[in-house]
Amino acid sequence: MPQATTPRPTAAELDLLRVLWRIGAADAKQVHEALLAERPEASYATVLRQLQVMNSKGLVNRDESQRPHLYAPAQAQDKLQTKLLKDLIAKAFAGSGKALVLAALKGHVSAKERAEIQQLLDRGGQS
Repeated sequence: MPQATTPRPTAAELDLLRVLWRIGAADAKQVHEALLAERPEASYATVLRQLQVMNSKGLVNRDESQRPHLYAPAQAQDKLQTKLLKDLIAKAFAGSGKALVLAALKGHVSAKERAEIQQLLDRGGQS
């Protein structure tokens, strides 16, 4: 059951959420198999346990109407990313989106990405 405010996922939980956003609702075995490409050391038991914890935290929903149970993200990817970004801006950049962008542009953005960003800015931010 989702909580009123979704907790911030850990790095490991974000890995599982990225898998679920990519493949859609899946059982623990499918999540584990998809995760192996990124984290070959991940064990099935750990993935299953993390999914169970994430369900209790409200990060994923579990469909218990069938076996094996299916897990799906409780929030859309863009919604959770926006929430995490707002938290980061508030905490690490004193609420300044400009400071975040400047920090991101310093050595973290390729020339091609800068050109794409410039095109977005020239169009008024419409994608």
